[in-house]
Amino acid sequence: MAFFKTGVMAALIAGLMASGAIAQSQSTNRVAAKTDWSVFVEDNPTECWGVSTPKEMVNSRDGRVVAVNRGQTLLMVFYRPSAGANGQVAFTGGYPFASGSTVTMEISDNSFELFTEGEWAWPATTADDAQIITAMKRGADAKLTGQSGRGTKTEDTFSLLGFTAAVEDAEQRCGG
Repeated sequence: MAFFKTGVMAALIAGLMASGAIAQSQSTNRVAAKTDWSVFVEDNPTECWGVSTPKEMVNSRDGRVVAVNRGQTLLMVFYRPSAGANGQVAFTGGYPFASGSTVTMEISDNSFELFTEGEWAWPATTADDAQIITAMKRGADAKLTGQSGRGTKTEDTFSLLGFTAAVEDAEQRCGG
């Protein structure tokens, strides 16, 4: 299942990157804003997603806070009916993750592990996606901790204010 999920996720991420969909600041297809979350829609193929940027970012190396250059950092849940993607969680840290590393996602008292490839991280299974989305609907914020290929530890905190409205809007727009 993890292999299938990885292959599907890689294809979906490639599609999002090719369509420019991940560049929320450059996309003109934002259809709604739900407090700290936005909803985007693309056509051909149809895909919809709720996305947010972190409210707080802490980068450290050897226990000390450091300044680093990172690309766009996003947490999203997306839907692409043609690929069977019905609520998939994805995170991009804005840097290449350390090879073989995972990202820890903490929401309230729940902890989840996301697998990494390049600059992306996602849950192993669709069941994990569902558990994370449920926790996100109930939580106030999500903290994602990762490790870059250069040894920098990153802690990104995302507000979940507006998450439920955004993800339900995205799902409905993609025929959910």
